[in-house]
Amino acid sequence: MTIPTPTPADKFSFGLWTINWTGQDQFGAATRRPFDPVAVLEELARLGAWGITFHDDDLIPFGTPAAEREDIIARFEAGLARTGIVCEMVTTNTFSHPLFKDGAFTANDRAARRYGLRKVLRNVDLAARLGAATFVMWGGREGAEYDWSKDYKAALDRYREGIDTVAAYIKQQGYSLRIALEPKPNEPRGDILLPTVGHALAFIATLDHADIVGLNPEVGHEQMACLNYTAGIAQALWQGKLFHIDLNGQKSIKYDQDLVFGHGDLLSAFGTVDLLENGFPGGGPRYDGPRHFDYKPSRTESEAEVWDTVQANMTTYLLLKERALAFRGDPEVQEALRVSQVDQLARPTLDAGETLDSFLGDPANFEQVDVDALGARSAGFVRLNQLALEHLLGAR
Repeated sequence: MTIPTPTPADKFSFGLWTINWTGQDQFGAATRRPFDPVAVLEELARLGAWGITFHDDDLIPFGTPAAEREDIIARFEAGLARTGIVCEMVTTNTFSHPLFKDGAFTANDRAARRYGLRKVLRNVDLAARLGAATFVMWGGREGAEYDWSKDYKAALDRYREGIDTVAAYIKQQGYSLRIALEPKPNEPRGDILLPTVGHALAFIATLDHADIVGLNPEVGHEQMACLNYTAGIAQALWQGKLFHIDLNGQKSIKYDQDLVFGHGDLLSAFGTVDLLENGFPGGGPRYDGPRHFDYKPSRTESEAEVWDTVQANMTTYLLLKERALAFRGDPEVQEALRVSQVDQLARPTLDAGETLDSFLGDPANFEQVDVDALGARSAGFVRLNQLALEHLLGAR
């Protein structure tokens, strides 16, 4: 079997914070040193990646003086130009420093909220300068451990105010940026506001500038809530709000594991790649953005082995892509889809021009239906899923 080789055309991108995670956690010290950011660009280019993303503090240490900050940015810009790596997304760290312990946009302390907003707006300028298309906003500290510590109505009001203020600034400056909110149910807060794709979509509908605000769903975050990631991104895509994606691996509803993509629920990962690469069976909107990996190299791995984990994400995706294309192109699969009537779901329940009165007046829709026969009709879903599994395992 030939292992596929990634190229920039695959649009694979990585967070600087992923590669530079040192392995430090609540129970143990760091097991690796971080890499120089420009060295990361060079190695990503060598491995066939396309893009890079970062939080402001990943590139520029918190509190760096203005002149030194400019030198760091200029050096990174030169590295991007030299390697051809695209800075496709930028996000802001509003969770590490103690001042954000109760959140940034939803902190009870107004001074913390004002500082957080100013930090975000400065980073919007940086994202535009580096040519990013997406500005991700993850509210990891926007939440609570105790219900009575937070006025939830006021918190959501302030959250909306903050997002709308950032969106208005983007438009005022003429930047070609879109905001992508990243849902997560919990960790680091006990409960986080906008915990799932559905919550975030409902929140976006209340915004004044909803036209440039969408989602950046993450595999592990949805699965931590015992939800189906593929179904989540499908709804975001259906609503025109899938602006960006975070791919990784997760095993069940435990803590946020950030495993290599496919190293968690592999069948779910196959479904995700099938949707991303093949689209909906009946047609419709397609995702054409970056295939972005938000994972962490296990703390057991050496500095040299970090690059093996980078390669593992891309290789796994490409292998799943090969199998997803073969799955959809298999005549037996197409027949199984027909037997399962997947194609019939695209047909409207009411005919064109059919009135509700005529529908209600037609006994063939209700009174004359043989409900026992209808209930006995086979769906064939297990057969369809088995075909998917056989393609995934390389048996077809």
